[in-house]
Amino acid sequence: MAALARGKGDPEKGKAVFEQCAICHSPDSDDKKVGPGLKGLFKKDKLASGKKPTEANVRARIDDGGNGMPAYKDMLSDLEKDDLIAYLKTL
Repeated sequence: MAALARGKGDPEKGKAVFEQCAICHSPDSDDKKVGPGLKGLFKKDKLASGKKPTEANVRARIDDGGNGMPAYKDMLSDLEKDDLIAYLKTL
Protein backbone atom coordinates (compact mmCIF):
# COMPACT_ATOMS: atom_id res chain seq x y z
CA MET A 1 0.00 0.00 0.00
CA ALA A 2 2.79 2.46 0.80
CA ALA A 3 4.02 2.31 -2.78
CA LEU A 4 0.58 3.37 -3.99
CA ALA A 5 0.63 6.42 -1.75
CA ARG A 6 3.96 7.65 -3.08
CA GLY A 7 3.91 10.55 -5.45
CA LYS A 8 0.72 11.91 -3.98
CA GLY A 9 2.23 14.37 -1.53
CA ASP A 10 0.78 17.76 -0.67
CA PRO A 11 3.09 20.61 -1.78
CA GLU A 12 1.66 23.00 0.82
CA LYS A 13 2.46 20.59 3.64
CA GLY A 14 5.81 19.92 1.99
CA LYS A 15 6.63 23.63 2.13
CA ALA A 16 6.27 23.45 5.92
CA VAL A 17 8.50 20.34 6.04
CA PHE A 18 11.06 22.21 3.89
CA GLU A 19 11.54 24.88 6.57
CA GLN A 20 14.06 22.58 8.29
CA CYS A 21 15.84 22.11 4.93
CA ALA A 22 15.98 25.86 4.21
CA ILE A 23 18.76 26.27 6.78
CA CYS A 24 21.06 24.61 4.24
CA HIS A 25 19.17 24.76 0.92
CA SER A 26 17.72 27.78 -0.87
CA PRO A 27 14.29 27.05 -2.45
CA ASP A 28 14.38 30.02 -4.84
CA SER A 29 17.95 30.01 -6.08
CA ASP A 30 20.67 27.77 -7.51
CA ASP A 31 23.16 29.43 -5.16
CA LYS A 32 24.86 27.19 -2.65
CA LYS A 33 24.23 27.83 1.04
CA VAL A 34 25.58 24.89 3.03
CA GLY A 35 24.05 22.56 0.44
CA PRO A 36 23.04 23.26 -3.16
CA GLY A 37 20.17 25.57 -4.05
CA LEU A 38 17.10 23.57 -5.04
CA LYS A 39 15.35 25.91 -7.47
CA GLY A 40 14.30 23.85 -10.50
CA LEU A 41 15.57 20.65 -8.85
CA PHE A 42 13.43 18.27 -10.93
CA LYS A 43 14.20 20.20 -14.14
CA LYS A 44 17.97 19.81 -13.80
CA ASP A 45 19.99 17.37 -15.90
CA LYS A 46 21.52 15.87 -12.78
CA LEU A 47 21.70 16.19 -9.02
CA ALA A 48 24.86 17.25 -7.16
CA SER A 49 25.51 13.50 -6.79
CA GLY A 50 25.55 13.16 -10.58
CA LYS A 51 22.33 11.11 -10.62
CA LYS A 52 19.17 12.01 -12.51
CA PRO A 53 16.62 14.02 -10.47
CA THR A 54 14.00 11.28 -10.11
CA GLU A 55 11.68 10.89 -7.13
CA ALA A 56 13.57 7.73 -6.12
CA ASN A 57 16.99 9.44 -6.25
CA VAL A 58 15.78 12.52 -4.36
CA ARG A 59 14.09 10.32 -1.74
CA ALA A 60 17.29 8.26 -1.37
CA ARG A 61 19.29 11.46 -0.73
CA ILE A 62 16.72 12.61 1.84
CA ASP A 63 16.79 9.18 3.51
CA ASP A 64 20.54 8.54 3.42
CA GLY A 65 22.04 12.02 3.39
CA GLY A 66 25.65 12.31 2.26
CA ASN A 67 28.27 14.98 1.59
CA GLY A 68 27.57 16.59 4.95
CA MET A 69 23.79 16.26 4.74
CA PRO A 70 22.27 14.30 7.62
CA ALA A 71 20.09 11.27 6.92
CA TYR A 72 16.39 12.02 7.42
CA LYS A 73 15.22 8.41 7.05
CA ASP A 74 14.16 8.22 10.70
CA MET A 75 13.45 11.93 11.18
CA LEU A 76 10.69 12.30 8.58
CA SER A 77 7.69 10.05 8.03
CA ASP A 78 6.98 8.61 4.58
CA LEU A 79 4.07 11.04 4.28
CA GLU A 80 6.32 14.00 5.16
CA LYS A 81 8.80 12.85 2.50
CA ASP A 82 5.96 12.54 -0.06
CA ASP A 83 4.85 16.08 0.82
CA LEU A 84 8.44 17.37 0.67
CA ILE A 85 9.04 15.83 -2.77
CA ALA A 86 5.73 17.28 -4.02
CA TYR A 87 6.92 20.71 -2.83
CA LEU A 88 10.38 20.30 -4.39
CA LYS A 89 8.66 19.64 -7.73
CA THR A 90 7.10 23.13 -7.54
CA LEU A 91 10.47 24.90 -7.24
